[in-house]
Amino acid sequence: MAYQLWYWPSIQGRGEFVRLPLEAAGIDYEDCARTRGVDALIADMDTRGPYAPFAPPYLDTGTMTIAQVAHILTWLADAHDLAPTDEATLFWTIQLQLTVTDMVAEVHNVHHPIAGGKYYDEQKDAAAANAEQFRAERMPKFLDYFEKATQANRGDWIAGDRWSPIDTSLFQLVAGLRYMFPKRMEAIEDDYPGLIALHDHVAALPGIVAYLASDRRIAFNEDGIFRHYPELDFA
Repeated sequence: MAYQLWYWPSIQGRGEFVRLPLEAAGIDYEDCARTRGVDALIADMDTRGPYAPFAPPYLDTGTMTIAQVAHILTWLADAHDLAPTDEATLFWTIQLQLTVTDMVAEVHNVHHPIAGGKYYDEQKDAAAANAEQFRAERMPKFLDYFEKATQANRGDWIAGDRWSPIDTSLFQLVAGLRYMFPKRMEAIEDDYPGLIALHDHVAALPGIVAYLASDRRIAFNEDGIFRHYPELDFA
């Protein structure tokens, strides 16, 4: 039975961090809200009872419901032999995945620094100040950390000789930042050769090549997490 992935149908958002390893590994899944609609997503959440997720994305495995990106990816890696076999490396990659989650939250807060329920246009001045600090301080701090991670093991992948979900997550992080801050990323990419090489290795995986060329890959847009507002992007 195909897994059921539930996430908003018109954005990449946090759901993309789950879609990418599913596509890379050729794991059968239904992107349910894209096939059934937003109303079906909202209705489905109401049927999950006391174990219901707080918010999408969540994955119905057929026997249980798993929410939170890092949690979903940890389960998928174990269930489909995508996880590092060494225990220390396994827990380190989970640590990295949780740090990706931290950065994604800060990315979202760039354009919603006051309140998630307010439109960007209602908080543009605060967003400009937040974006300046994020570009100058937070981006390099996170990217420096992930760059060091690419040097920890020999091989093309974070864990060494085979890819795992942290690789697809870092691919998405680079792709999203390139969309959101093209000027800033162009100015600093040379500082992160390992991270950029990792992005390119993921992009060359057959499953990812097919996915990126398909209509299953939703384009970045200004409703998602990674949003391009030219007034927030400077080198």
